[in-house]
Amino acid sequence: MNSDDRTAKATSQNSNTFDVTRVINRLDRRTTFMIKNIPNKYDQAMLMEWVDATHKGTYDFLYLRIDFKNKCNVGYAFINFIDPESVIYFAQARQGKLWNRFNSEKICELAYAKIQGKASLIKKFQNSCVMEQEVAFRPKIFYSSGDRQGEEEVKYQNTV
Repeated sequence: MNSDDRTAKATSQNSNTFDVTRVINRLDRRTTFMIKNIPNKYDQAMLMEWVDATHKGTYDFLYLRIDFKNKCNVGYAFINFIDPESVIYFAQARQGKLWNRFNSEKICELAYAKIQGKASLIKKFQNSCVMEQEVAFRPKIFYSSGDRQGEEEVKYQNTV
């Protein structure tokens, strides 16, 4: 591999730009994404319903970023899929499509998240101030495999 090839490979792996053909061709195996352009009226339950309509059981982490002052989302969420194949189907079904509520003109976009993987996401958020907020605003964690795949793994007690 020459230096240009190494640079191109490093650039593509460090880039947040999502290209489904790279996943299809097994050139990119990342599974954690930022879902962008979410209409601000969506709450986490609506987002889960939207994802589950076509992809229930294919992800193990979901977090819709909320502005705690106005209790509206800020337009993006993080999702971790259990495998790269699930990424392909989700992208084909959702990327570039209009959102199905609130007559929004926003188009769903995907980008790779900087933090990759369920364990890394849990570590990032476990001591975050979001864990002191209402349960509805906290990340959702699901079983990744087995008979309970897709079921909520962590149930929070409301402490606020």
